[in-house]
Amino acid sequence: MRAFEGMSDDELVEIARSSGAYDTRPFEALVRRHQAFVAANCRAVTRLPNDVDDLAQEVFVKAFFGLRRFERQAPFRAWLHRIKVNHCLNYLRKMRSTPTLELDERTHEQDAALQVAPAVDAALGAAADRERILAILDAMPDTLRLPLMLRDGDGFSYEEIAAHLRISLSAVKMRIKRGREEFRRRFGPRADPAPPAPSIERR
Repeated sequence: MRAFEGMSDDELVEIARSSGAYDTRPFEALVRRHQAFVAANCRAVTRLPNDVDDLAQEVFVKAFFGLRRFERQAPFRAWLHRIKVNHCLNYLRKMRSTPTLELDERTHEQDAALQVAPAVDAALGAAADRERILAILDAMPDTLRLPLMLRDGDGFSYEEIAAHLRISLSAVKMRIKRGREEFRRRFGPRADPAPPAPSIERR
């Protein structure tokens, strides 16, 4: 088992692809390596801490069965991350019983007015601030939080975010601009996050 732990992601993926269900140890090593990352992202996207373990497990199950389709044009972590984002967003849609997220669209703003530097990514560098950051993100509405996280936290392009959230490119840019401004306002030295929004109830 220690031999697997010392291998790179690419090496583990190659062995896991050739071993399939006969030897799951290589993939189990990948799970251990990336489990905390996936769980933390599931928690941040859905704001449903009680469901994080189940969601993370489902993400890895999808990755395991989709491993043969992994073309390795991007790192395994990036591929896994996209599975996680799709799974969590679909989960939110299912919980709300709506086909799309309620992200209202405003198209009259010009692109030049939408340029606000990334905020979340820089703040995440300080471990001591992480709980505060999560509290701030929890307090933000999904209309701002999800586009902001997908862009600044996860590195998706505007076009990819538009496809994931099923909204227009102009709406994505507007939400990210407003999200960055709201995050900075709440993250200021004297700013306290508003009370968290009510959790989504199961139906």
